Amino acid sequence: MIITTTPQIEGKQIIEYKQVVFGEVVAGTNFIRDFFAGITDILGGRSKMYESKITSARENALLEMEKNAQKIGANAVVGVEVNYTSIHGDGKSMFMIVASGTAVVVR
Repeated sequence: MIITTTPQIEGKQIIEYKQVVFGEVVAGTNFIRDFFAGITDILGGRSKMYESKITSARENALLEMEKNAQKIGANAVVGVEVNYTSIHGDGKSMFMIVASGTAVVVR
């Protein structure tokens, strides 16, 4: 499956627009990870734990979006966006990653 941020695919013709498809992942963080990330923020540098968690969640959101496109008969997704949101409440930190795009059929 072709997945692209562009509205068209060079060398391909969109013959059918299906619908907007999404892939959503909500991932929690735990106290220990938050604590060490806080130390990294204070001392400077990058938080490898958070980076790997975000990378994994983004890949899962894109995979979910691709599966949803396949379910409706698409062979490509155009105009893809990936959005990140931090969620805080009840003393817990979570983040949400949403991948969205338009499922299409190309030839």
